[in-house]
Amino acid sequence: MFSTLDVDIRPGSGLGRFEIGASLWTVLDMLRHLQHSFPQVEIKYDPDTSSTTPVILHIRPHLDLLFSGKHQRLHTICLRKLRDPNPPVLLRYKDMILSSTEECLTRVAVRRTFGPTYPGDELRYPGLWFSFEEDTMGEGVKSGHGDDRTQEVKRVMISQKENDGKSLDALEEVRELPVMAGDVRQAVVKVHHGVTLHFYPASSQPVHVKLGETTAQDLTLDLGPPLRVHYKEDERMSIHAKDNTSEAHDEPRCPEHTVTKIILHTNVPGSPLFQRYKRCNWEIEGEPEDDEDGIVSAPYILPPKLRLMFEDTPPRKRFFDRFETISHFLSPREPPPSMHLDRTDEEEDITLPSATSRCKT
Repeated sequence: MFSTLDVDIRPGSGLGRFEIGASLWTVLDMLRHLQHSFPQVEIKYDPDTSSTTPVILHIRPHLDLLFSGKHQRLHTICLRKLRDPNPPVLLRYKDMILSSTEECLTRVAVRRTFGPTYPGDELRYPGLWFSFEEDTMGEGVKSGHGDDRTQEVKRVMISQKENDGKSLDALEEVRELPVMAGDVRQAVVKVHHGVTLHFYPASSQPVHVKLGETTAQDLTLDLGPPLRVHYKEDERMSIHAKDNTSEAHDEPRCPEHTVTKIILHTNVPGSPLFQRYKRCNWEIEGEPEDDEDGIVSAPYILPPKLRLMFEDTPPRKRFFDRFETISHFLSPREPPPSMHLDRTDEEEDITLPSATSRCKT
């Protein structure tokens, strides 16, 4: 017996447990704890552009969640197969039941509930639209077009509203929303110095983490308690204690624990550490090229036209740039990384005087 998928529509905001703007990490973590409700989850992405690819979570059989490529934020929610009883779907809007296994959602019912809209094959409203065709990615057959009042709704989609009331383009990033509050918006790295963390909302004060200066207590006060703590063991300084239930290691006694290393994670789909950490939108900042560089430390708070003037001053490299590009940016005087190529590696009967050469990557 399948439990009913009981969800409410919130145009431009969300569907059921899912909120537009939530991070990919947060949604996958929630699904992991709700395996009894969502037992089948498939992650789809483009492996050729894994660092910036939009990600689709296909939650069989009713839900598809599209996440933006750069910030990995929930962009669009698609609810389909409304009449499939495995499991049954109960779709609500405010205090009304729109669709269930007994009640079919039709074109006329949508208009009666949400009001008139522009004519077309789909009924579109700000942050919400209804499709009368089967999912083209599946095995379904397209339904008839026209203005048949009894046409059955096949798919319901929710996305963020634009300022003009239209829905957000599928490849655009999600604009700032309350669900993002407290998350890191951008991390600007200065090699050998530290990192500046900018948070949602954009009006929040940044946090500066400095190597050799910022203490563990400072981080706890600024960022809150960590999810995990890793202790580096040193047999010369550690005190081992064991009781009947657990093993504990006292940390070395030092006058003050300061930051010595900062690791930034990008949560790239397909990588070994995918879903271990939430995506950090980091940038490495180089040395200013002239006296005007560095006037604006957070260009993303500016209007779009002005932002383009300052987003690369001082010069920066971002998490989605190629490794070779970042390496050269950090060490411009060093030769580019290279690899050895053996031209006879796959040929057993061929021998060349100089079979091995060095190729620049």
